[in-house]
Amino acid sequence: MEKMERIHPNRQVIPFLFMLVLVQVCSEPTTRYSILEETESGSFVAHLAKDLGLRSGDLTARSARVVSDDYKQRLLLDPETGDLLLREKLDREELCASVDPCVLHFQVSLEKPVQYFQGEILIQDINDHSPEFPDKEMLLKIPENSQPGTRFSLKLAQDLDVGSNGLQQYIVNPKSHFHVLTRNNSKGKKYPELVQDRALDREEQAELSLTLTALDGGSPPRSGTAMVRILILDINDNAPKFVNTPYEVQVLESSLPGSPVLTVLAQDADAGNFGRVSYGLFQASDEIQQTFSINEVTGEIRLKKQLDFEKIKSYHLEIEATDGGGLSGKGEVVIEVVDVNDNAPELTISSLTSSVPENAPETIISIFRVGDRDSGENGKVVCSIPENLPFILKSTFKNFYTLVTESPLDRESRGEYNITITVTDMGTPRLTTQHTITVQVSDVNDNAPAFTQTSYTLFVQENNSPALHIGTISATDSDSGSNAHITYSLLPTHDPQLALDSLISINADNGQLFALRALDYEVLQTFEFHVGATDQGSPALSSQALVRVLVLDANDNDPFVLYPLQNASAPCTELLPRAAEPGYLVTKVVAVDRDSGQNAWLSFQLIKATEPGLFSVWAHNGEVRTSRLLSEREAPKHRLLLLVKDNGDPPRSASVTLHVLLVDGFSQPYLPLPEVARDPAQDEDLLTLYLVIALASVSSIFLLSVLLFVGVRLCRKARAASLGGCSVPEGHFPGHLVDVSGTGTLSQSYQYEVCLTGDSGTGEFNFLKPMVPNLLLQETGREIRENPHCRDSFVFS
Repeated sequence: MEKMERIHPNRQVIPFLFMLVLVQVCSEPTTRYSILEETESGSFVAHLAKDLGLRSGDLTARSARVVSDDYKQRLLLDPETGDLLLREKLDREELCASVDPCVLHFQVSLEKPVQYFQGEILIQDINDHSPEFPDKEMLLKIPENSQPGTRFSLKLAQDLDVGSNGLQQYIVNPKSHFHVLTRNNSKGKKYPELVQDRALDREEQAELSLTLTALDGGSPPRSGTAMVRILILDINDNAPKFVNTPYEVQVLESSLPGSPVLTVLAQDADAGNFGRVSYGLFQASDEIQQTFSINEVTGEIRLKKQLDFEKIKSYHLEIEATDGGGLSGKGEVVIEVVDVNDNAPELTISSLTSSVPENAPETIISIFRVGDRDSGENGKVVCSIPENLPFILKSTFKNFYTLVTESPLDRESRGEYNITITVTDMGTPRLTTQHTITVQVSDVNDNAPAFTQTSYTLFVQENNSPALHIGTISATDSDSGSNAHITYSLLPTHDPQLALDSLISINADNGQLFALRALDYEVLQTFEFHVGATDQGSPALSSQALVRVLVLDANDNDPFVLYPLQNASAPCTELLPRAAEPGYLVTKVVAVDRDSGQNAWLSFQLIKATEPGLFSVWAHNGEVRTSRLLSEREAPKHRLLLLVKDNGDPPRSASVTLHVLLVDGFSQPYLPLPEVARDPAQDEDLLTLYLVIALASVSSIFLLSVLLFVGVRLCRKARAASLGGCSVPEGHFPGHLVDVSGTGTLSQSYQYEVCLTGDSGTGEFNFLKPMVPNLLLQETGREIRENPHCRDSFVFS
């Protein structure tokens, strides 16, 4: 029990006891409390959590809410302490009027699981209203022949308080002719009845004025006064009488103000003024006086304002018929209000969740209550939502419904739902209330980034500038926010020989790929690597794609002549027998180009010759052949200048110089010729000398040839075992064997061995011999003999 003071705005009162009593009724699930009216908002009502057997934290965890039956939020639940508090001051007279006891019903709803508890608060009355008479002055007409002991009913005073604080008694002053009695009417209302104590004499005193005081039972008591004027009349011995009493009538609540209700009729047996009847409402409450009016002459009762079945279902009127002599008769009228479907259903949201994570199981979106103030079929309601939504309604308790998800939601399919809850009553015509709830589906990182292509092929021209943008990869993510923010990266490669970090870089934000250094087609034609796309969700999801980079060739290498070797200290001379037929193969220029495609397509051209028209060069294979028969007058030595050109844009080229020596046969010794012009006579003398020396040396040469043959055979066996018997200077060729597989000037695959010795001063080719002699013999149709004067050797194919 707690105490609380209340101060009336107009007068001082002593402090009242503020009582808070918790009543547990074991046989009913309803919890009852008691509180004084006019208690300040925020005041403590009860330890609700304790009364319900819950911990304070359970109220927050289970989303506890308090809902009143009158659709107004008059109570407040503190989720931290579990206390039930007042949200506003409670005025018992406003809530319950004259109904006693005044009970405020409420429900407590809990979630997870959903539970409901019913509660009641008894609002106790305090003496905050004084008795008030409807009129400050009452006129009472009494015939002079009225006998002592006659009683006259007066208009009662209204006191909005109830119980002991309500109206208790009446007193009158002065008391020379009358005293007053306090009586109860049929409704239990106390009204004053004036009792005549002695006979009246109109000739002695025609009018009396009395002060009527109404007292309530408060402490201290409150009072109200009215003046009673008594007019003493001549004799009238017949009071009016109603023809029918009680009157009963039904009125639709939709009737407009001014509509007639019924007409009452009273008759008086007296004649003249004493027989003329006037009608009025007797001891009518403020509500009745505000709702109905009666014609004093005709007795017709009309509406003054709109009726509301939901507030008042019936009215009981007392009609007073008074004649001209002051006598009156009483009649009763019972008016039944007929309900019409004039109230649309009401929907009250108790809890609402506006955002739901996608992929979540069954989730409570909202808990709400529906109702209709009408009665009967007009008050029955049906609740529904559209069928094409992944939500369902569940009826939980009385008129409470729960809106839940029917299945997990997918934000990528639909990110927002507008759910229209429709509540329809069963009246005629049917009334409908709609409420729309917007539910946002929050994103969950359930989609990995997806590349626009499973693999990308990028083309880069060799000799590119560093930091060149070579292409862009792109990925998309169906999620939103940080879950859709993608970061790109290079994934580690499994090729240990590929230094990817030194070749490629990627922009982590937009997926742009850059070549970090210049690429060389001749070193690296193509390479592959994987790129990854990772979002910023938790946990992060990723995907990868293959990127293939193709290096495009540029014409950046000159043709390289393999034969005849151009870097020797002295040229190697080709031998041509004078008896050679036209088309005789003198030699074949062998060249390669490190480029590819048409950049490596080589063509040969004879630019300059000692004897124009004697030799020709095949443009596609580099074969140098005779164009005609040789005469005896031909110069013994010829110099040819050839151009080797590729098919690039622009083309690149290299020049080749050939020396051809005319001989009568391959047994003729090789005689080097000086580069300067000589006198023809001197040339003939030298030639004679050479011939003599050659003839003298035949025997020696034969012996040496036998020894050389044996040595060559041994050398070939050694080279076959070790893949090389002659050393090749580093820097001229990549290795011992140079593969010319159709990209150079050879129409077939050959393997040649060219030996270069370091002790000769001429540096010329002395012989050209295939390691597979049959192939070369098939092509040339002749035998190439070894020349012991050749001093350098290398192998190419």
